[in-house]
Amino acid sequence: MYCATFIFAKKQFDDEFHRLDQTIAAAARSLPGYLGEETWENPGNGFVSNVYYWDSLDSLQALISHPAHQQAKAAQANWLDGYKVVISEVLRTYGDSRIDHMLAPSVHSAG
Repeated sequence: MYCATFIFAKKQFDDEFHRLDQTIAAAARSLPGYLGEETWENPGNGFVSNVYYWDSLDSLQALISHPAHQQAKAAQANWLDGYKVVISEVLRTYGDSRIDHMLAPSVHSAG
């Protein structure tokens, strides 16, 4: 399993941003290999983190290649005050059963 974490600092979002954001999210959810997503905001620095989970790098690459993603990437400076992307392989997940999460240990644990 892989995750793509998109960390960014916000500027002002307009209608075009929201349209592209919704299009990209819908495209991700429709792709084979999509496992889920989460969004986090750090109140200390205001950074936002969108985390997408994928069953393979090929699945992730399909989103990266999507025309709406390419359009948003080209225009990111209009809406973002900087960004980082982290692509990582998930080696294992663990925890107890009290959190209902897409990465439930009983499903994805490697030990």
